[in-house]
Amino acid sequence: MEKVRLEIVGLSYSKTQSGAYALVLGEVGGKRSLPIIIGGFEAQAIAIELEKMTPSRPLTHDLFKSFATSFEIKVKEVVIYNLNEGIFYAKLICERDGQVSEIDARTSDAIALGVRFKCPFYTFENILASAGIAMDENDELVADSNDEEAPTTENHLDTLSIEELEEELRMAVEHEDYERASYLRDEISRRSNQPEN
Repeated sequence: MEKVRLEIVGLSYSKTQSGAYALVLGEVGGKRSLPIIIGGFEAQAIAIELEKMTPSRPLTHDLFKSFATSFEIKVKEVVIYNLNEGIFYAKLICERDGQVSEIDARTSDAIALGVRFKCPFYTFENILASAGIAMDENDELVADSNDEEAPTTENHLDTLSIEELEEELRMAVEHEDYERASYLRDEISRRSNQPEN
């Protein structure tokens, strides 16, 4: 069965499950996407790596990468190989000294590790056909910091200056509050991209 390559195109609060996130994987060179509901910890682990943030202490996925690297184990790819009763199943394709091994993993953990190893993500056509969503060019899959399901503690960000936001961001990273840090980073980025009056 031919594999279909995927890439991360969005990560946002889930509108269907409280406390969960929607990770959206898009078909490379195509218009279909695969939305996967994941937990907050895994969403945070993925976001931290995508945004090149450095936690003060290694997270679990960082520890796994360091451990694997120390023993010269490379994660070559992540494959989402099954969908059963709404649950996606994934595996890590690993290599050491030319020997390839497959390790079963939760999809969210597999993606969090995959971004750290900068490896490709794949699924199969039958999974994409049954769970994929066709997207047109006008659909946006990125997180919206003004989403009604976002924590209400973030609603005051518009009252802070850029300098105050940067200080809040520094404190959030220092206290390992990466969810808040991502909101602060998004707000700083949004303001930086606004044209000056």
